[in-house]
Amino acid sequence: MRTAYSVETVRAAERELMARLPEGALMQRAAAGLAAVCAGLLRRVYGARVVLLVGPGDNGGDALYAGARLARRGAGVTAVPMDPERVHAGGLRALLAAGGRLAAGVPGRADLVLDGLVGIGGRGGLRPAAAALVEQIPAGAVVVAVDLPSGVDADTGEVAGPAVRADVTVTFGAYKPGLLIDPGASRTGALRLVDIGLSLPEPDAEALQHADVAGLLPMPTASSDKYRRGVVGIVAGSVQYPGAAVLAVAGALRGGAGAVRYVGPAADAVLARYPETLIGRGRVQAWVVGPGLGEGRAAEVAQALADPVPVLVDADGLRGLDPAVLRARSAGTLLTPHAGEAAALLGVSRDAVESARLSSVRSLAERYGATVLLKGSTTLVSRGGGPVRVNPTGTAWLATAGSGDVLSGLSGSLLASGLPALDAASVAAYLHGLAGRRAASGAPLLAQQIAQSLPEAWRSIQNP
Repeated sequence: MRTAYSVETVRAAERELMARLPEGALMQRAAAGLAAVCAGLLRRVYGARVVLLVGPGDNGGDALYAGARLARRGAGVTAVPMDPERVHAGGLRALLAAGGRLAAGVPGRADLVLDGLVGIGGRGGLRPAAAALVEQIPAGAVVVAVDLPSGVDADTGEVAGPAVRADVTVTFGAYKPGLLIDPGASRTGALRLVDIGLSLPEPDAEALQHADVAGLLPMPTASSDKYRRGVVGIVAGSVQYPGAAVLAVAGALRGGAGAVRYVGPAADAVLARYPETLIGRGRVQAWVVGPGLGEGRAAEVAQALADPVPVLVDADGLRGLDPAVLRARSAGTLLTPHAGEAAALLGVSRDAVESARLSSVRSLAERYGATVLLKGSTTLVSRGGGPVRVNPTGTAWLATAGSGDVLSGLSGSLLASGLPALDAASVAAYLHGLAGRRAASGAPLLAQQIAQSLPEAWRSIQNP
């Protein structure tokens, strides 16, 4: 599990550790790890051209001390301060003693640029002086962010204006939520964690890895039959959108439940594609309601919510949901909106959701008393309390018609197999993203290809 912690939590852990260490020892640990990563990125350190973009705080100090280590190994290191009157004194002395130099402007050529402008305490957009230095980063240089890319909010991933786009981000002590959540996540490049010895409590966010998902996947035993493995009911599709039913059923059939029961007007289309499907109402262990449902079918949503089993509500089923009804349910409820649907549920603009995805998913979960999977470039899952799950898999090609229908069916099947809503949603998003990435291979894909690739994604997790 990759865990992420808020700035406040990290700062408190740093203070506790610094009280037990000699002065400056923590910064030296960070700088040593940073320099080691940089050395590994260079073809050779001796003779390499390294530029440090230096802010006035400890972030700039980390860059200066790391630059001093590289200079002692023969690199040509140039430090460019954002504010020449406010440079970390100890770091600057170390750099100059090692043979590094100061410059007023960014050199036109560099092999590697260290972004030490703004640390994890930065908020809002970059100041003009910092933004001007970022614009001067030489083309072709490997950009390494110190702790996080300058201009990215460490707690939320929000980007207010110009920000560094790093090839590699070296973060200290713990991952920060903003490194995992878009739009910040798209600017971090490859993530490297340097352990500096922090003791940390429960995380604010977490991201499942292969081993975590493998431990959660429902696997049949010798005594399993299709009913013990769970039956998921799908209420989806309409005359206008029959494909939504087909795709939701496709995702559900590959999600681990023993059987899929379809209810709706697209039965002929579903059976023509998937004759394994049961047709008509009956006992189920979970419901999926909403994909392609169209208007005027609120009664079917209400009927599913009245059944004391887990229910996933998606797409058209999300319209007009009553928080009081959901909060009164005894079984789990999973909502799977995209940003536009989330905005309608919260009564805010879509831009407000997109720019603050972490707080939006938490607000939705708390308001509706449900687990919420917020779809998007970074899919987030929250049950209100505890860490928000951040999905690390996927590809931009997943933004295609019907992709969400497959995800809904897959999630519902995992619910029916017995996984709690938080785990079902997290595992489904992981598998869905992995299947999409494999199916696309860098080219456009169809939603049905995502469903077809789910078995391969499942096997790759079980047998890495």
